[in-house]
Amino acid sequence: MSVTINPQIQLVSRPHGEASADNFRLVEVAMPELQDGQVLVRNHFLSLDPYMRGRMNEGKSYAQPQPLNEVMLGGTVGEVVASKNASFAVGDKVVGMGGWQHYFIVDASQRGMLQKVDATHIPLSAFLGAVGMPGVTAWYGLVKIINPKAGETVVVSAASGAVGSVVGQLAKARGARVVGLAGGAEKCRYVQEELGFDACIDYKPHADVKSLSAALKTACPDGIDGYFENVGGLILDAVMSRANAFSRVAMCGMIAGYNGEPIPMSAPQLILVNRMKVEGFIVSEHMEVWPEALKELGTLVATGRLKFRESVSEGLASAPEAFLGLLKGRNFGKQLVRLV
Repeated sequence: MSVTINPQIQLVSRPHGEASADNFRLVEVAMPELQDGQVLVRNHFLSLDPYMRGRMNEGKSYAQPQPLNEVMLGGTVGEVVASKNASFAVGDKVVGMGGWQHYFIVDASQRGMLQKVDATHIPLSAFLGAVGMPGVTAWYGLVKIINPKAGETVVVSAASGAVGSVVGQLAKARGARVVGLAGGAEKCRYVQEELGFDACIDYKPHADVKSLSAALKTACPDGIDGYFENVGGLILDAVMSRANAFSRVAMCGMIAGYNGEPIPMSAPQLILVNRMKVEGFIVSEHMEVWPEALKELGTLVATGRLKFRESVSEGLASAPEAFLGLLKGRNFGKQLVRLV
């Protein structure tokens, strides 16, 4: 199959404060010829993730800044449509970092650039969510940092999202009492009724730490032993006020500060008073656990024991608005863009 034109979305300017659609541009680029060792992939789904906001900035973050006037980087699932690599055949379903574009060419001889996946019992899109990077992120933070014992209380922020929803279900499977935080009654209903959390707090009515702390006291009568942090700010302060001695916090994301807002901690002394372990992590730095994590996640999804929800936006042109909506919490579950 020969492809000559490839539509893609590029980052053309860096945001000042909030990101906007003007930071992106839809362009068409010419496709080069396939070289030996290379594979041409047609993307079926693009993954939109909060970490992409940090990469849009020039400043120092854990990920390299996204280059300007180049395709937006990000995870993709798709199908091999042409191959000059013996390890990949036309029709193979693959996961990679294909970016916001219809097609991408990858040197598949570089280890880890492209992974074959079996979509027989697991939907292809799930390899970008529950059985992909978000799922492994949830698994690592819960299993390796929080490591809950049966009967302990684990709190999860952004509980209806791609990462938080998996954290809670994995914690329940390990015998913990699980309390979620989410924005709005509908998301909280889903977290409790569908995902099986023991309780879920809608943070929206709580304007200050005292109010949210009181809600946490009701939901967590025995205090908090583990906390999976996706948000930061007021939510972190409220959780710390209810934390038990020797509690563990997995620092995954700080979405409250993604547009450059300051996010001070109101009572950092609680880390000492409660002898808390607070550990940040980036899941791509722990590739050694991916096989174990993906085996558990894949089995749970294939057997229907791990539930997940997706917000799917249609067509490449919809990606910027869908991404901006994700940063404002408009998505419900894992945010994807469908291209095929």
